[in-house]
Amino acid sequence: MALDPETFELLRDTISRFVNERLIPREEEVVETNMVPADVVEEMKALGLFGLSISEEFGGLGLSMEEEVRVVFELGRASPAFRSVAGTNIGIGSQSIVIAGTDAQKQQYLPQLAAGDLIGSFALTEPDAGSDAMSIRTTARKDGDHYVLNGTKRYITNAPTAGLFTVMARTAQERKAASISCFLVPADTPGITVGKPDKKMGQRGALTSDVIFEDCRVPVSALLGEEEGNGFRTSMKVLDKGRLHIAALCVGIAHRLIEEAVNYARDRKQFGQPIGEFQLIQAMLADSEAETYAAECMVIDAAQRRDRGETPTRQAACAKMFSTEMVGRVADRAVQIFGGAGYMAEYPVERFYRDVRLFRIFEGTTQIQQLVIARDMLKVS
Repeated sequence: MALDPETFELLRDTISRFVNERLIPREEEVVETNMVPADVVEEMKALGLFGLSISEEFGGLGLSMEEEVRVVFELGRASPAFRSVAGTNIGIGSQSIVIAGTDAQKQQYLPQLAAGDLIGSFALTEPDAGSDAMSIRTTARKDGDHYVLNGTKRYITNAPTAGLFTVMARTAQERKAASISCFLVPADTPGITVGKPDKKMGQRGALTSDVIFEDCRVPVSALLGEEEGNGFRTSMKVLDKGRLHIAALCVGIAHRLIEEAVNYARDRKQFGQPIGEFQLIQAMLADSEAETYAAECMVIDAAQRRDRGETPTRQAACAKMFSTEMVGRVADRAVQIFGGAGYMAEYPVERFYRDVRLFRIFEGTTQIQQLVIARDMLKVS
């Protein structure tokens, strides 16, 4: 359900000012401490950023998909760590409950997730199962009125701060979708060990780590929905929506990179004139602007299709693939425009250059998006 246009514009303007006045000035602090400051997190909660996609019934803002991506365009202009803090609650940490949860599960968890009082984390990837999600080895064995979980999850976003894990586990051995179920597991459940935060190429402040389940007993009520076998299908639906969110984030980052590059091209002088007057610099700026515009149009179109009740799997995959590849090219051009300065950590383009590399990998690699697109075109399994 969408907000009325005037209310939404007020929200977007408020978030834009918040990004400019509160987030961008704190980016270096996030790099130095590898965490988003607690006072900023509280401000994000107050703005409702943790509940963008959760309905008003459960305390969220209940934005439409188009409204969500337009908000993410704004959030993307700051370090992706800020968006990541709330990102799992907006997307993969809550949407499985929204899509397939029982009324009791929705009542129990969605208000806390929308308020940001509970951080959700989506535990699918494993050491030997990334793009091939059907190969997960984590098991959930039924034992009376409980399930016993065993397995290791890897590169799990927000795991070090999570209060709730949405865990994909195998409830049958056959390699088929119905063999995988989904469980809602509080982080303080005995048998869970969260590893040390991963050391990554970029994305300082956006924490990931291993999550290990050793004879972790959860009640039958922890099973998402009413029956086993809904995990794989639910995760694919969640990722379908999440891909639009990530695509929108890449558009926002590209806008920030272009802004940084334009300002530098105006100020930096070589051969007695601003480098922005050189046609080869102008070509890089123009290419970046055109590709960003194309990505933005793709994201909005796919979001509008979803809001109309369509299932835009192909369009979401196209948007994710193009936008994540696009922002890598824009970041590369921005570093090139900055020249030697672009390689120095004191300039944000150096940091963004490393940060954006991840987007071509998580929530479905570029190659997985190619398969999704082509298979939908050919209608093959």
